[in-house]
Amino acid sequence: MTSAARRFAVVIVVAAASTAPFAVAQRQPATVPTRIPIEITSNHIIVKGRVNASRLLSFVLDTGASAAIMRMDVARELGLSLQGSVTGRGAGAGMQAGAHVKDATWSLDGLDRFSQPMALALPMPAMSSSLGREIDGVVGGEFIRQFVVELDYQQRSLTLHDRSTFTYGGTGEIVPIEFNNDGHPVVRATLTPVSRPPIAGRFLLDIGSGLALALHGPFVAEQHLPGPETKTIPAVGLAGIGGRSMGRLGRVTALQIGSFRVDDPIALFSEDNAGALADRSVQGNIGAQIVKRFRMFLDYSRRRIILERSSAFALPFDRAFTGIAMGAEGADYRTFRVREVLENSPATEAGIVEGDIITSIDGKPADTFTLSEISELFETATAFRVTVRRGDQTVTVTLTPRRLI
Repeated sequence: MTSAARRFAVVIVVAAASTAPFAVAQRQPATVPTRIPIEITSNHIIVKGRVNASRLLSFVLDTGASAAIMRMDVARELGLSLQGSVTGRGAGAGMQAGAHVKDATWSLDGLDRFSQPMALALPMPAMSSSLGREIDGVVGGEFIRQFVVELDYQQRSLTLHDRSTFTYGGTGEIVPIEFNNDGHPVVRATLTPVSRPPIAGRFLLDIGSGLALALHGPFVAEQHLPGPETKTIPAVGLAGIGGRSMGRLGRVTALQIGSFRVDDPIALFSEDNAGALADRSVQGNIGAQIVKRFRMFLDYSRRRIILERSSAFALPFDRAFTGIAMGAEGADYRTFRVREVLENSPATEAGIVEGDIITSIDGKPADTFTLSEISELFETATAFRVTVRRGDQTVTVTLTPRRLI
């Protein structure tokens, strides 16, 4: 369907090592604070860096990852030493088999004299296709906790502050955090389901998820969510580290973090009974569609985050849906294939079927867009003239996204 489901592909990465702990030696940066430009693709933060003396690589910045993780095929291409075995888990019930990376460090482009160990390699075969661009790995908690990390989605920047000397003098609100067994940040928040009283809970702060809110399977089952008053649709195209993930998309009345109330966000009501979204220690994950409404400071050493309202804070969650789950293929990720179609959706009404390749939108060749741009375009309730290639045929249809939940 939905770009929301597609964006969920990276979600949480948790690495479980079967041998010794990761090394933590690193070189410190020459000066901080340092402002680093970031790219934002389907609500995911992308930073640039190198491994040893490699070409420039692209990494997802993810609070749901602990150690630095490299895509297995890229690690092999770079000739890195891979030893032992690890398993990676995320959304979905399956696991990925990987390896420890030895004697390799990664550095952040724009931050002089800084490096950290590259700890793991996992296959992560769907990541680049799901985001529509080359993604070489994931960096997370080990990096974040070396600094106070200021994230500004509106300015597309992160600023790294010296954690030992940082003082905050702004007008934002300090929110305490704790850390789960995997070292991922957890905040206390209050969820208000539709036509139900508020529920206080613990939520993983997960900037590596492109969703607004993902409620975990055990919590959904225990609370009998979403409830008959909540309109939902199946979440198509949901895939994570562990393979396919099941659930429905709907809305909750509100999520409150500290004094900040986010109204009417779209939530995934997970149906998973295994994998990251079946974790009983938290009620759910707060993803980038909520986080990007703030300017946020990640201050792990003081066990806190600081939230400031951004200009996007009050924007409604009013996106339209097509009913299409797409993936990007080809060397340049500019071939857009329909991987799944939601029944009784604008896509089925238009006659789009699984396997169609989108070749143009309103007369403009599809390969002039990125996958993220097409997804954002299709979130508007506007009629589009879409041409698809279906085997040897070329078919032109009218696709009109609309609000389904």
